[in-house]
Amino acid sequence: MKTPKPRIGNPLITLAIAAALAAPVAHAATQAKHPSSEAETRYEGAASGIKPGEAKNLITTEGPAMTVDEFNIGKKIFFERCAGCHGVLRKGATGKPLTTDITRKRGTAYLKTFITYGSPAGMPNWGTSGELSPAEVDIMARYLQHEPPLPPEWGMSKMKASWKVLVPPEDRPKKQMNNYNLSNVFSVTLRDAGKVALIDGDSKKIINIIDTGYAVHISRLSASGRYVFTIGRDAKINLIDLWMKKPDTVATIKIGLEARSVETSKYKGFEDKYAIAGAYWPPQYVIMDGDTLEPMKIVSTRGMTVDTQEYHPEPRVAAIVASHEHPDFIVNVKETGKVLMVDYSDVNDLTVTTIPAARFLHDGGWDRTHRYFLTAANKSNKIAVIDSKKRDLTALIDVDKIPHPGRGANFIHPKYGPVWGTSALGNEKITLIGTDPVKHKKYAWKVVQVLKGQGGGSLFIKTHPKSHHLWVDTPLNPDKSKSQSVAVFDIRNLDKGYQVLPIAKWAGLGDGAKRVVQPEYNKAGDEVWFSVWSAKDKQSALVVVDDKTLKLKKVIKDKRLITPTGKFNVYNTMHDIY
Repeated sequence: MKTPKPRIGNPLITLAIAAALAAPVAHAATQAKHPSSEAETRYEGAASGIKPGEAKNLITTEGPAMTVDEFNIGKKIFFERCAGCHGVLRKGATGKPLTTDITRKRGTAYLKTFITYGSPAGMPNWGTSGELSPAEVDIMARYLQHEPPLPPEWGMSKMKASWKVLVPPEDRPKKQMNNYNLSNVFSVTLRDAGKVALIDGDSKKIINIIDTGYAVHISRLSASGRYVFTIGRDAKINLIDLWMKKPDTVATIKIGLEARSVETSKYKGFEDKYAIAGAYWPPQYVIMDGDTLEPMKIVSTRGMTVDTQEYHPEPRVAAIVASHEHPDFIVNVKETGKVLMVDYSDVNDLTVTTIPAARFLHDGGWDRTHRYFLTAANKSNKIAVIDSKKRDLTALIDVDKIPHPGRGANFIHPKYGPVWGTSALGNEKITLIGTDPVKHKKYAWKVVQVLKGQGGGSLFIKTHPKSHHLWVDTPLNPDKSKSQSVAVFDIRNLDKGYQVLPIAKWAGLGDGAKRVVQPEYNKAGDEVWFSVWSAKDKQSALVVVDDKTLKLKKVIKDKRLITPTGKFNVYNTMHDIY
């Protein structure tokens, strides 16, 4: 999706439209605001992984006249540009509801104006920006007055039909059959190519390029470090065996139509036994066999919101982490604001502890002890702290604005002791939270310091136990000088501010967006890897920086490195080091 251009048009009209649309929404108080910056719009408005053709059309006589072709155009535009904010069923997610009881009351003329001009609250000006033609605006105004097309459910029969075991466990190696230092291998997402690159962190050479789902969101490692699990936005999971002479996929499954999260069991006695994945659509999670991806248990997440306790039909599964304290998967349910502690010791008779937190739960990571899970309720501007040992909510911490930690960053602050940090989409703030309730009790679960970074549009923050540097990216910042560089702080003297490193310039590429995204350390903690992310038809690269000297160490270029984004070091991902 293209980023909308700055709004133009009559601001009085825009303000009036925004106020009028918001007024009749019964649950407006429980809805997050639309993205209010270009960075937020770019992030929240990402295309859905659902293919429009998979959703069943519902053209009714209650709505304005539409042809099938017009409805299909509207459906395609909605899934590509609108579903990320408003939800597949238009019940509201980070954007307001667009259900027919609201849209029909407003009528076609009103909706055309709203879509054309947008609103100060964050609705893009699709018409005046040129993103949608007048004909497309008219189609969308009518489309929104019909019931939303229904994507199919994805139950056990469909899941098993998609499941493929390419190499059965009995035919796999009994020991490592290659000479790679597997603990320092990187799994690199090649977003738009629908692939991952396995790269040897020692030699910086590509081991293999593997076909995966579209836009792999994360790679996760089994407890043993043998298997890499990837999941694409299209909900396809790949199980990759690193012990093979040439590491490759040994099993695949599709657990829905759109997804973001996968994880494996880590508790003692259950290492490598199970895997879990969470879907955006249908809203559910599935527990699978860890060796084969055979689906074993599917659980829906539809239910009541934590605040108003009203039913939500589309609460998407965001981050999932594996507990080190119990045989639990910790599952974030985004729209209802609940954290689920799923006890996998008996998959047939699951025990699930439900912890009310805050709506719009997204990503997060462990504190340095691996007991407390700190997770962003991003559009609620809060960090929830979950005690995985007691299975309860320790704290809800106010932060500003739109926290997006990735997994966050743990380090020892010179004054406040152990802290965990998050950067933000909505502003330049880097928020540090105390995490030691024993030796630094007065600072625990409080914001102890807010650093000023380059600006909003940050996705990831990173450090390493062997480093004294804190790295913060800003790939979604509209200023190219910020999106193409990275800020680095000296943890020993945070007050002196940050140094800017021109990562994209060091890559030596031609034209392209060249957004610098996701710092990731090698196993030793003495190198930091960055993706320089350009469009599919432009050259991209990986840049390796010496963490001690902050000097360029290596640029990895290859025509196969198409749109590299996330990078996951095997050792650090296995052991939750960040």
